[in-house]
Amino acid sequence: MALTYSSVTKKIIMALAGLFLISFLIVHLSINLLLLFDSSRESFNVAARFMATNPVIQVMQIVLFGGFILHILVGIILQIQNWMARPTRYKIEGYSQSSFFSKFMIHTGAVILAFLVIHLFNFFFKAKFGEMPEVMIDGTLMEDMGLLVIEKFKEFPYVLMYLVWLLFLGFHLDHAFHSALQSLGLNHSKYTPLAFGLSRALAILIAGGFILIPVVIYVTQ
Repeated sequence: MALTYSSVTKKIIMALAGLFLISFLIVHLSINLLLLFDSSRESFNVAARFMATNPVIQVMQIVLFGGFILHILVGIILQIQNWMARPTRYKIEGYSQSSFFSKFMIHTGAVILAFLVIHLFNFFFKAKFGEMPEVMIDGTLMEDMGLLVIEKFKEFPYVLMYLVWLLFLGFHLDHAFHSALQSLGLNHSKYTPLAFGLSRALAILIAGGFILIPVVIYVTQ
């Protein structure tokens, strides 16, 4: 069906899916940062249990996977169309075209996808289908997801791989946010530079926040 939509429609779909995924990253980061502020891991484990058992969150989890698939599919289609239309150049390039990372979105996206599969197997699928350590918190027996994360981030090869992945994520986000706003028509010559700045700040905060977690755990644990 995506093939039958206009390029503008595809870009809008791509933008909405991308903004949804960015909001997920912010929530995911806020929960993961709990590991750095609570050495007992209790707050992280409680939050992880809530995310894993709340029915609304479980529905949103399905929506999230759908958003990933949609974002990837439409991104691939748009990139193929761009390659096919490459002989045609714009006489005046817009802000989004002048972004360095805009030229490599499909490449950084591919790297992110490859590492995401590894990440899901190490955490999400292991928590869903594998054997997990358990811990008693306030009289409730729950899975010790915090211990799983900490044990994984004691392994230097995985920490290094995670850092590389997050750098690529930062590069991807550097262009993603302001590009999404532009695709939704929220662009103006006066405010576009501000959108660029916000996009870069968001990329640094998200990628930097995620990078901080494995580095601190590896150094201190």
